Amino acid sequence: MKQKLLLVFTFLITFQSFSQIQGTVKDNKDEPLPFVNIYIENTYTGTTSNEDGNYELGISKSGDYTIVFQFLGYKTVKKTVTISSFPYTLDATLLDEEISLNEVVVNAEENPANIIIRQAIAKRKENQNKIQSYKSDFYSRGLIRIKDAPEKILGAEVGDLGGGLDSTRSGVIYLSETVSKLEFLRPNKLKEKILASKVSGDDNGFSFNNAIDVDYDLYNNTVEIGNQIITPIANNAFGYYRYKLEGIFYDDRGNLINKIKATPRRENDPVFEGYIYIVEDQWTIYAAELDITGTQARIPAVDKITITQNFSFSEQDNIWAKISQNIDFKYGILGIKGDGRFTAVYSDYKFNPGLTRKDFTREIVSFAEAANKKDSTFWNTIRPVPLTVEEITDYIKKDSIQIVRESKTYKDSVDGVNNKFKLGDIVGGYTYTNSYENWRAGISSPIEAISFNTVQGWNANIGAFYTKSYDDFERFFTIRGNINYGFSDDRLRGTLSATYKFNNKSRPFLTLSGGVVTQQFNTSNPISKSLNTGFSLFSEENYMKIFENSYVQASYSNELFNGFRINTSLGYQRRKALFNTTDQAWYPKDDKVYTSNNPLDETAYGVAPFDTHNIMKFNLTARINFAQNYLSYPDGKYNIPNSKYPTVILGYEKGFASSIDDYNFDQVKFRVTQGLNVGDKGRFRYNIKAGKFFGGDDIAFVDYQHFNGNQTHIGSGSYLNVFNNLPYYAASTNDSYLEMHAEHDFNGFLLGRVPLLKKLNFNLIVGAHALSTPDNKPYQEYTIGLDNIGWGKFRFLRLDYVRSYQGGFQSDAFLFGLKFF
Repeated sequence: MKQKLLLVFTFLITFQSFSQIQGTVKDNKDEPLPFVNIYIENTYTGTTSNEDGNYELGISKSGDYTIVFQFLGYKTVKKTVTISSFPYTLDATLLDEEISLNEVVVNAEENPANIIIRQAIAKRKENQNKIQSYKSDFYSRGLIRIKDAPEKILGAEVGDLGGGLDSTRSGVIYLSETVSKLEFLRPNKLKEKILASKVSGDDNGFSFNNAIDVDYDLYNNTVEIGNQIITPIANNAFGYYRYKLEGIFYDDRGNLINKIKATPRRENDPVFEGYIYIVEDQWTIYAAELDITGTQARIPAVDKITITQNFSFSEQDNIWAKISQNIDFKYGILGIKGDGRFTAVYSDYKFNPGLTRKDFTREIVSFAEAANKKDSTFWNTIRPVPLTVEEITDYIKKDSIQIVRESKTYKDSVDGVNNKFKLGDIVGGYTYTNSYENWRAGISSPIEAISFNTVQGWNANIGAFYTKSYDDFERFFTIRGNINYGFSDDRLRGTLSATYKFNNKSRPFLTLSGGVVTQQFNTSNPISKSLNTGFSLFSEENYMKIFENSYVQASYSNELFNGFRINTSLGYQRRKALFNTTDQAWYPKDDKVYTSNNPLDETAYGVAPFDTHNIMKFNLTARINFAQNYLSYPDGKYNIPNSKYPTVILGYEKGFASSIDDYNFDQVKFRVTQGLNVGDKGRFRYNIKAGKFFGGDDIAFVDYQHFNGNQTHIGSGSYLNVFNNLPYYAASTNDSYLEMHAEHDFNGFLLGRVPLLKKLNFNLIVGAHALSTPDNKPYQEYTIGLDNIGWGKFRFLRLDYVRSYQGGFQSDAFLFGLKFF
């Protein structure tokens, strides 16, 4: 303990020796005030106080300065000082702001708050457009704590979370800082160059605290925080908020500031609750203190998020600009509780510096060289918000722990404990790890992978793997093997594959694989093994249809340039039809028998749907994400698809050199998919596919284009890639086809307005699905459903009514869905 205190004290001395203007801000009760804005008058050179009320203001030149201390709920204090040497200590005491309604003339015919908000909405665009572009400095610090962490979660050991937990299993589990340069061009171009990045306990780590993720502009109609959240001055805000004028006060320039409380009209709407401060006559935002629940944001693990923003006025530019932002949150799920805060400081603005679109590329975040290698001297001179004692302690503790944990002795010791075989490994599988040399090997559990089908009967898999990572996991090599045995057909099958990942930028993968396997005719695997097992044994419905494939294949994928990725494969296959070998059922029905394994004819027992043959297969797919932005981290490239444009997928498939000439073919494919936020009306998504076979009149049924059907009435996976009332192989084709899916999630927009129903917090979803092939009448499905069904934070259920048509009404059904299924 003495050693730790000495380290903290030494750190504080070092920190203070680099301070310029430093001090503590308190209230009139001598209590420290956190997150006070401190800046030089008429500039955007500033900082905020930390949780302990301490601050540091980076001024390097001596002279006369007027320092402004500004904090919501307190009177602004200005102090003029003459500084001849550094460090210079300047403390401040803030008094409560006098908020009054005495000077407000109340119009009995209209709420005065509504008048103010209406003016702010009318001037919203004008005020927003005053800043067409800017350059600024940006600082961010993120802190996440955990309290009373459980020893295990769902049977898995939690551990000490990188040394973050103390004896009470509480502590800091994430602490990170970034210092950046920002460039912005309206309406939505934001570029960030990260000059320095620091992660507690990881001297090779790169912080993900960036300006892009916290760019919450309340002048927009919505801001994205999990959900699209409607702002208090959005064009349609009166449909979502009630307003009350809590009072007025004057800022240090004599501007009258209106303090307005915004409350939701409906409990679960995607809106804030809290205060927005509006400058009289200018109708700009002075500050905001806004809360939103996890339910409203559609982030179940979060209890509440609080966003606090403060703005400052530049007389030279006649602009109010954001100078600080805090995001506080509390979370709790599965016995884990905690809180956190992300602090951001904007400073040294240069407004409208003449930036154009040519100054921006699709790279929106980049890092300076050695950004994560800055020493404590650098951080102590550049950090605008001083560390708290808790944060200093965390850095010291985890940096010390890291040195120990990176040693071979420690890693071998931990591996020695974790590598011991335990009884539970029989069910969950066993993994052996060598952390120091970055490799792992293991086997899966045969018990976990047991399933049933009418061809193999009961069958089990046992898999093994070996993975070696290089360059801090930027490259890796893995080899996997799997053995499957069917107890009814008495057949042993197996596969082996090897994959190498070349880098973490364009992420090229090369895979060589081969073996003998049973697989569904539809390679999308429309029915899972577990579902097929249940329906077979309990209902005598063997929906899964499989054949045997003996193959050798090479595949390669790579992003050739930003937004353009290819996947290609070339392989040899020997395909063989399989037949039922068992009629086992736990609840057999007298008038029912299993269907055949022939997807073309359920009564064709012993009849093969295709002849045994060999064939070469070539596939080439190109995925195009238009206008894709990306983050260039030193350890990898992270893509951000642009929702304003669809994703287009082009494909070509060729079967050639078949032992049966008629089985050779060519197919071209096209797919376009997109998801769009429709403001406060929810989210619309669509998925359209089309294709055409050439020379495919007599090809094997294996190579037909199959469509994802569903006969179980249990929904799983994406609802935008399946016909939930269509038999699995009823519409398969070897000709042209057009497949369309669309779905709109109202996200509480409609049900949130219905009394009583709005308390349930369900989402209404409507969908339409269509399929057209030359040999069949057009098929359509229409759905209406409820999502977000559940209790408290556990909302994983969905219920849909499906109605299908094909030359008239065909059938209807209720579909029960599990999101985690």
